[in-house]
Parts: sequence; structure tokens; C-alpha cells
Amino acid sequence: MTGDSVLLERADGVAVLTLNRPSAKNAIDIPTTDALVAALRSLRTDDDIHAVVLTGAGGDFCAGGDVKGMADGGSRTVEQRRSGMARYAELARALAALDKPLIAAVDGVAFGAGLSMALYADIVLVSTRARLAMVFHRIGLVPDVGAWYQLPRVVGMQRAKELIYSAREFGAEEALRMNLALEALAPEALMPRAMELARSLANASPTAFSLSKRALSATLQSDLETMLDMEASSQAIALSSAYFREAIRRFAAKEPAQFRWPNKD
Repeated sequence: MTGDSVLLERADGVAVLTLNRPSAKNAIDIPTTDALVAALRSLRTDDDIHAVVLTGAGGDFCAGGDVKGMADGGSRTVEQRRSGMARYAELARALAALDKPLIAAVDGVAFGAGLSMALYADIVLVSTRARLAMVFHRIGLVPDVGAWYQLPRVVGMQRAKELIYSAREFGAEEALRMNLALEALAPEALMPRAMELARSLANASPTAFSLSKRALSATLQSDLETMLDMEASSQAIALSSAYFREAIRRFAAKEPAQFRWPNKD
């Protein structure tokens, strides 16, 4: 538990972070943003946690920023507002810095900053009733929580421009087609599937996962020679890990592998 607006549960190597403002469709206000950042930072250094699921309470993922709270600050200067955006920047950095598997279980609305947060997940699962949108331009704002950076890397530049400029809503099937989501599931199957994948990834090598996640984050701004050098250094580290030694022992002894990926039924 991190506070009323963000719930944190831990079990069997998996942490579940739940946005818990269902009456506001889990819109993130200042306390919620701060609680999320604190939770993500604590999970990054928690050796007992090997995978994280991010979701929302009450049938919605996150409706974005708390627009009412933004309007209440009408007397603030540009400089004060820019300073206030530091919270969203810290949230973006905390999401990007999490070098453990992050699964977003998206039900209901994922608008604005809610969709921005989902873009940081290694795996995005959506329910068949999910509604997603980069809504910022509808109210004269620009994307935040790092969406200008993340969205083109997930869906490509032209599609990112269309989603941002139009601020239109789209559903689960389109999210699958544009590779924003991996699977679409019935609402009641969403969290069980997210937990199934999280438990599987929790049994993977934390060293190999962290190295791969860092490399994949760097590859679009890099070149082949740089990535080959990173590959050599990373593989040398992975080959020296206790996880690899145990995997080889199990292979030689014909024992079941520690890591198995669950198939979708």
C-alpha cells in the first residue's frame, strides 16, 4: 500500500500497482503522481520483485491528468506551470528506468497521460471494451509524460502524428493493428492474463531481461557497431550469471527449464 490513490500489492515475485481513484476514472492528480513515482522507484530496487503489473481500479485504466486540478491553478505563471510539469517528467523517468518486466493491463479508458503511461510497458494488454486516445489537443494541450518520445517509437511517426493531431478515440482491435497492444481480452480475463505473463517473466533471468530492455531502449538512436559492442558486453555478463549456470545444469540433467512462456488459450 502506497496511499489511497495508488495501491501496491506484492506476491510471488510480482508487484501489482493499481491506480485507485475510480470515481475520477483514475485520473492522476499531484498526490497520485507522487505516489506512482515513489512506488516505481522502490520497486526498481526491490530484489524480491521480478515483474510489475500496472492497472486501474473500477473498470478503467486512467483518464489522464486531473483536468479540474489544472483549471484550479489558473493564476499560475508559465514559469510556475513549467516547474509543475517536473512531476510528469519524473513519472516518465521512473517508468523508463524500471528495468524489470512491466505489463499494463488496460481496461476502460486510457486517455491522455493514461495512454502515455501505457506506452512504457513492455507488454500492453487491453480489454475488448478499452477506449484509448491522445486527447490533449481536444482541450488545447500537448502530450505529456514523454508521449512525444514514446509514441513514435511504438506506432511509427506518421501514425503518432495522426493520433496526436486528431486526438481521436480508438479501441482494442485498432490498438492491436497498430502494435500498441499485444493482446485483447474479455474484461474478466484481463488481469488473470496479466498475472500469468508477469509470473512467467518473474521466472526469467533478471540479468538478461535488464540487459535486453536497456539495449532495446537504445537501439533506435544507435547504429549497428554500437549495438554489436553492447551485445558482446551484455552477453559476457549474462554468461557469468548464476541464472545461466543453473539453466545449463537443468539442461544437462534434463530437468524442466526455470523460465517458460505461457501460451494464450
